[in-house]
Amino acid sequence: MEKDGLLDSVLYLGGVSGATWSMASLYSDPQWSVGMDRAVSSLMSPGVELDEALSWLGERAKEEHFSLTDIWGVLTSAGIMKQMDLRRLSDEASRNATNPYPIYCALEKHCFSEGPLEATWFEMSPHEAGFTDLGLFIETSLLGSKFENGELQEEIAEMDMVKLQGVLGCALAHGETIKEFIPRWLKVPGVVDAAAAEYVRLYHALHKLVTLTRNTVQDPAAQADLDKLHKLLEDAHEALRNESESLQDKESFSKQRIEQLLAVVESWSQTLEDGAFKNHVKFIISHVLPLIVKWEWGTTNNFLYQYQNSSIPSCLHTKESFYLVDAGLLVNVAYPSFLGDKRDIDLIIAPEYSAGNMFENLTLARDYAAKLKKPFPEIDEKILEERDWPKDCYVFEGKEKEPTIVFMPLFNRNNCKDAEEVKAKMAEFSTFQHSYSQEKVELLLETGKENMKRNKQTLLREIKKAAGRRRCR
Repeated sequence: MEKDGLLDSVLYLGGVSGATWSMASLYSDPQWSVGMDRAVSSLMSPGVELDEALSWLGERAKEEHFSLTDIWGVLTSAGIMKQMDLRRLSDEASRNATNPYPIYCALEKHCFSEGPLEATWFEMSPHEAGFTDLGLFIETSLLGSKFENGELQEEIAEMDMVKLQGVLGCALAHGETIKEFIPRWLKVPGVVDAAAAEYVRLYHALHKLVTLTRNTVQDPAAQADLDKLHKLLEDAHEALRNESESLQDKESFSKQRIEQLLAVVESWSQTLEDGAFKNHVKFIISHVLPLIVKWEWGTTNNFLYQYQNSSIPSCLHTKESFYLVDAGLLVNVAYPSFLGDKRDIDLIIAPEYSAGNMFENLTLARDYAAKLKKPFPEIDEKILEERDWPKDCYVFEGKEKEPTIVFMPLFNRNNCKDAEEVKAKMAEFSTFQHSYSQEKVELLLETGKENMKRNKQTLLREIKKAAGRRRCR
């Protein structure tokens, strides 16, 4: 869009889940919108040393609400995004306005699980943070400070972008998500086995922890030690699977296997040679493993605690803390922040590269808007039949206060010969994998650029039409 002269017409840039990591990386450069090459090159940098990552983590461990959010934030920042971004989001409030204004999105965990919907969607911008559909916000610099009945009780330093990435980008923080990963051999028919879920989340978290830690380690001996641990965990998991097939009492056995996995890590740590890496591992075992077992994420002091307002549901009014998690659990595109009167948006350009079925997030956003009685353009049901092999651009035209949505699938009929190739591309660039190679990054960028170039005239037409509708209001 920058190359085609379209980016300077974009007012907002919204992100959800892993997209917020890319946004954070982009906005670390105040001039990114006029120099995209610098942003891309940072992803190809050598990365962050484990010493630096654990030093940051050691400081967070002293804080009241130290949780897995801190762990996930530092590992994704260091291991995937290749930088420790210590900026605060509110720092951008005084930056130049040439970049689109960033909106980072999350969910409040308990309201997401139990309702109401109006108290679920949470957003953060350089100036304010709060609940989009309740219309209740505070200054972003005060998010995390302690409030009671709207009065500031204790000002606490704003989280940096490292922690913010941990808040925004981990679906595993929601307990229901982990149940999808419980294999058949761990399930008790007709019963949600809490111990099995705890085991699976421990195994997956250890797996991610080892993988992302390895990305921050340069020493070949330490890398070999981590590879050994990875193999030990896989072997233990497989051995437990074989043993479990013959057991009736799977719930009690789940508790035993949790202890056995932790024992594998402890035994492995004893085999390490004395030195810096072993000290790092000791820190991880003492500070990180207990948090994995506890499974607490996104704990944030609640600025609505005891606030006297009839619109605030009890799940927020009576709790001193709330819990922010990945917004992709609800809608994996930031549509909710741009619907309704708050921003009164005329045109949404939606490049679609989410995991899952094509059009899924579009229809989820439509349903979300319907429940909250917000304007949303009509979607022809026949178009949804093209999900397996979509076109490169669809226009869902808004009327009156409905925004027009230009929907642009990344992989489509112009760059994939059939539905099978679309499926293969989506698998190749799936969510749960290590940081992309330079070749993969360049392929994605070129694919996105070509999509934008092909549809430049469509975008210009819809921008002009949106401006015309605005003038006629």
